[in-house]
Amino acid sequence: MLRVFLCVLGRDITLAMRRRTDVLTTLFFFIIVVSLFPLGVGTEKQTLRILGPGVVWVAALLASMLALERLFAADYEDGTLEQMLLTAQPPALLVLAKVTAHWLLTGLPLVFIAPLIGLQYQLPGEALWIMMASLLIGTPVLSLIGAIGAALTLGLRGGGILLSLLILPLYIPVLVYGAGAVTVSMIDLADTQPYLSLIGAFLLLALTLSPLATAAALRIALE
Repeated sequence: MLRVFLCVLGRDITLAMRRRTDVLTTLFFFIIVVSLFPLGVGTEKQTLRILGPGVVWVAALLASMLALERLFAADYEDGTLEQMLLTAQPPALLVLAKVTAHWLLTGLPLVFIAPLIGLQYQLPGEALWIMMASLLIGTPVLSLIGAIGAALTLGLRGGGILLSLLILPLYIPVLVYGAGAVTVSMIDLADTQPYLSLIGAFLLLALTLSPLATAAALRIALE
């Protein structure tokens, strides 16, 4: 099973590297959105510190959504997805491999870019570390939840809009606690533990349920 997981993971990453513009679009979108806010609201230090955590998290959420519609679309169009689901391997394992590839290409780079972006908002060093930690735990949740929406809207005309309507309400708890952890860290670093623990709980729940729900939705889409 581990060999199959790594095979699907490597395949998706290789295919994505052949379409580097899709990956770079996500990164540039994140950088541009976060960088525009200081130009619009001014350079007052306290204002930037208040807005910074929320802006970074909203930009990360929207950037993660850019690639969701293509998560299963290419494999669906050429018949690869149907062949994958017909194999003896658990469909949830194949889904988890594809979601992991999506996170490695769209979520993990944001984790490393975020501290550099956070400097524009005059965030202290402790807040930058908490921002990295919250994104590291929270962005996989975004990918896992988004995979369910991508599977439910697979093959539908105008699926991108429907996908946004389905998953944005589910993203709200992760957004609230992720941005809240960074904001609280600027007041008392010890108070960030409950926020990170809750995001971690969301991650465990998503890892348990999302691959199963996504695999079921893919089967429905292929019928």
